[in-house]
Amino acid sequence: MYSTTDFRKGLKIEVEGTPYEIVEFQHFKPGKGGAMVRTKLRNILTGRMQDITFRSGDKVDRPDLETREMQFLYRENDALIFMDMTTYEQLEMDSAGAGGKDGFLKDGQQCKVLLYRGKPLDIDIPASLVLTVTETEPGAKGDTVSNVTKPATLETGLVIQVPIFVNAGDKIKVDTRSREYLGRE
Repeated sequence: MYSTTDFRKGLKIEVEGTPYEIVEFQHFKPGKGGAMVRTKLRNILTGRMQDITFRSGDKVDRPDLETREMQFLYRENDALIFMDMTTYEQLEMDSAGAGGKDGFLKDGQQCKVLLYRGKPLDIDIPASLVLTVTETEPGAKGDTVSNVTKPATLETGLVIQVPIFVNAGDKIKVDTRSREYLGRE
């Protein structure tokens, strides 16, 4: 169990059976009575923000969260199929729960999966990945105006904007948080 004195940004707690992540917290003392802790929490299951005030010294539970090293196997309709690297057990995750990170997953790729009570909840992928461009329009010769971009389809099926000089078959580095082109490899 955690006490309100253990609260810090990013700490994951469980309140009334629901897992939350602390986004902000502030200790304060009203004119009379004991100290309080105002928190802004993000529901880990739904992503909704919620404000909850605790009394100083209140106890909250630790959520049943676990991170495991897994291998992405394939997509099946709206599901992502992962394999646990230690038990070889296959787990299915709804692609909507991946928060758009599924666009960076290649078959056979290693990643960390956050589990809540044994069910996949979130994927942890590196901040940048090197991916191959499979389809894009050829750049016009002599077209070197800066900041001109064109759409490019990557090997995972994701479409991002790239500079005009990038061609099909090029390996490029992509920022997974902003989905921006970082450079050629």
